[in-house]
Amino acid sequence: MATSTYTNRRILLASRPDGTPTTHNFRLEDGPAPEPSEGEVLLKILYLSLDPYMRWRMNAAKSYAKPVEVGDTMEGGTVAEVVRSRHPDFSEGDIVLSHSGWQKYAVSGGNGLRKLDPSQAPITTALGVLGMPGFTAYSGLLTIGQPKPGETVVVAAASGAVGSAVGQIARIKGARAVGIAGGADKCAFVRNELGFDAVIDHRTPDFAAQLASACPEGIDVYFENVGGRVWDAVFPLFNEFARIPVCGLIAQYNHGADGFPGPDRLPLVMRDILSKSLLVRGFIQREFVDQRPAFYREGSEWIASGSLRYREDVVDGIDNAPEAFIGLLDGRNFGKLIVRVATE
Repeated sequence: MATSTYTNRRILLASRPDGTPTTHNFRLEDGPAPEPSEGEVLLKILYLSLDPYMRWRMNAAKSYAKPVEVGDTMEGGTVAEVVRSRHPDFSEGDIVLSHSGWQKYAVSGGNGLRKLDPSQAPITTALGVLGMPGFTAYSGLLTIGQPKPGETVVVAAASGAVGSAVGQIARIKGARAVGIAGGADKCAFVRNELGFDAVIDHRTPDFAAQLASACPEGIDVYFENVGGRVWDAVFPLFNEFARIPVCGLIAQYNHGADGFPGPDRLPLVMRDILSKSLLVRGFIQREFVDQRPAFYREGSEWIASGSLRYREDVVDGIDNAPEAFIGLLDGRNFGKLIVRVATE
């Protein structure tokens, strides 16, 4: 394949983390961008999405998707511009959603690319509220959680890309939304900007008591993003027939194959699953791909009406992706975390 006049910069997985990732687990590499062959396009990456699931892909453990191999480009969703096209369905200048990973340029055969219309919504929303995180919230909450008017829906990481959408969609469906977030600023955003009915700071010493007070009639739906001590506070409050969509376990991702430290809670969990008829269902958003057209339509309408709001945390430069990602795992981001790789 011929080389390009464009210079690519990639962030590779240099080594597998032992616990919390550090910058030493990543390596920067420069080289020429490839030229597209017949039926391919060359993409210039404009924005890169950083998401918690990427931490699990850094491990070698068996999961729902193949791990990133040491020496390979870190994977991730991107918004890109077609800068060279040898594909009949794409023209130079097209803006597309792709899965090109942590780099400046990528070649694609067109499979999995989705054209975006910048006049309809900011293109960054394709990585957040109108992208995988928003669809994760939509499909997991409505398919598994099935909130009903008047019920109480609790969501962890409520200021993040997924959690913020979960609570707002719950309210659109007539349920009561209780968010859990970390820090005064995030809690104020969830309450005042997103319109949750209540929000609890999980960093407070009496977090469990505050959560119980905010859910006087118990919890009907809990959208799990965190695990750990947040789960411990939520668990006693489940009503009969409560539904628990399990989307993520960010508190446990850095503990490797041995899992989260602490006492074995499985007997208590199994007891309540039986005695309270709980539904606990893990899911990956791609299971519900047939719902995407409805999500794009309804999500766009909700954003236009102001009933679905969002916040983006934009970091400049592909070189800063590793530090930003490490901060994401520690909760330092505020909103959907995106790296601006190049200007539009």
